[in-house]
Amino acid sequence: MEEKSKRGSTIAILTGGGDVPGLNPCIKTLVYRARFEGIKVIGIRRGWAGILEYNPDDPGTTIRCIQELETAEVRTIDRSGGTYLHTSRTNPSAVREKDVPDFLKEAFKKGKQDFTDHVLKNLEHLKIDAIIPIGGDDTLSFAERLSREGFAVIAIPKTMDNDVFGTDYCIGFSTAVARSVSFIHSLRTSTGSHERIAVIELFGRYCGETSLIAAYLAGVERALIPEVPFDPKRLAGLIMKDKRANPKNYAMITISEGAKMVGGDMFLFGESDAYGHRRLGGVGEETGAVLKELTGEDVLNQRLSYLMRSGTPDSLDLMVAVNFANMAVDLFQKGAFGRLIALNRGIYTDIPLSTITTGQKRVDIRELYDVNEYRPRVRHVVGKPMFLY
Repeated sequence: MEEKSKRGSTIAILTGGGDVPGLNPCIKTLVYRARFEGIKVIGIRRGWAGILEYNPDDPGTTIRCIQELETAEVRTIDRSGGTYLHTSRTNPSAVREKDVPDFLKEAFKKGKQDFTDHVLKNLEHLKIDAIIPIGGDDTLSFAERLSREGFAVIAIPKTMDNDVFGTDYCIGFSTAVARSVSFIHSLRTSTGSHERIAVIELFGRYCGETSLIAAYLAGVERALIPEVPFDPKRLAGLIMKDKRANPKNYAMITISEGAKMVGGDMFLFGESDAYGHRRLGGVGEETGAVLKELTGEDVLNQRLSYLMRSGTPDSLDLMVAVNFANMAVDLFQKGAFGRLIALNRGIYTDIPLSTITTGQKRVDIRELYDVNEYRPRVRHVVGKPMFLY
């Protein structure tokens, strides 16, 4: 796509998927920098749902879905967590019946589920020159679809699981780890006072990096991750050994929500979202119940879940969010589209957006995990990036 003039141009920004700390500073920086350069900024509300539900023939949808962003409006949003633009898990290329706006229901009844053409027409109607989606694999997968269709896209990765393929770092990861470490240490009070085993469930569907790094930094005895199914009987023996070795007679385990027992499945509930994912949760409580039965010990079960993604970002997420935003505007001014902002081995860079579809980011088991002991084991640090891979 040809280079756009910086002045008189329009960019749109949206946030999709789960909220994480750092989104608001990213939005604010995008608006401030773009407006300074003479670029108009449109905020699309509720992720891809906003542009799907927008109907040029219905002015009421403009209020619900589209918002022009000025600097005065976003001046203080970086002081809080969440996303000012709200979010959703809507997928315009595979729309579910519950997500279809009224004016598109007739087409849906005739069998249409892919409304990418409608999204493209809306972006054209709004005279948007490029879109900057901030999201994880699911949100960015539709961004990549738009890019393949020829629309100008510059993507920013965010997810507390830190699992977007192609970048070492995603907005939200550092704060999630920091919160997890803090809560783990706080839970030592009750766990130690009652001489229990604590099972602390953290987010992490397919990638166990959050659980692994939190356990590594907090000095937790055992960490269970999606990449390695665990044997409850073996775990029971290991954790009892840990408990007896502790002068305070307690032990702690972290477990990713996507972890599985040997021969078992993920603990899923509810209906699938637009990207085919059902909600996760409950493996921690089930593991705690099994450990209680096997060991006879009292177990403290704690699911941290949304506490990990609540509140303001730490300084690292703030730094990355601001820098990713500035890089996105730089790329727009250069006319460089179909790109994903990234950090590779500690260096800010950008890569083809299509990279996210070429692989999966998972824990490097050989380098970072002991599969027999169910615990972090960092074999080498020299030469590794800050977050080890």
